[in-house]
Amino acid sequence: MVPDAATHFELAGEVVRLLRSRSMTLATAESCTGGLISASITDIPGASHVFRYGWVTYCNEAKERLLNVPSEIIARHSVVSEPVVLAMADGARRLAHADYALAVSGNAGPTAAPDEPPVGTVCLALHTPSSARAVTHFLPDLHRRAFRAEVVRRALIMLEDELSATR
Repeated sequence: MVPDAATHFELAGEVVRLLRSRSMTLATAESCTGGLISASITDIPGASHVFRYGWVTYCNEAKERLLNVPSEIIARHSVVSEPVVLAMADGARRLAHADYALAVSGNAGPTAAPDEPPVGTVCLALHTPSSARAVTHFLPDLHRRAFRAEVVRRALIMLEDELSATR
């Protein structure tokens, strides 16, 4: 099922509410979603109290130069990997002086390079004040727009779950 705009708005609204209630802040580092996570958050009134920065680092050079992701990590693991999104989230959190950072990198297709994970692979990372974790999902049957929307949904749920668990 492809999430609709109302679903994103509800999830983002809950994330903003939870962050505000804790006086915490968020940064994002996005590749395959092209800024859609940041857009979902900033659609919410009051987001300016919690949203610090958002980076769209679509190419490897941007990940390296703007978020300080070591080129060796990209070369060793591929740009769509948990080590890369963990480094993206770490860079975003530190550079933005944010409490939380979300990062995503994936292959929305329609093709994949021979040395990259298959189309439909996405890695998400969440960096918190006390930990960092990454997950990989495989969403092979979604066209590009649906893939990106589903990645946004999963990233917002990842953050909402973390914030709800740390009440």
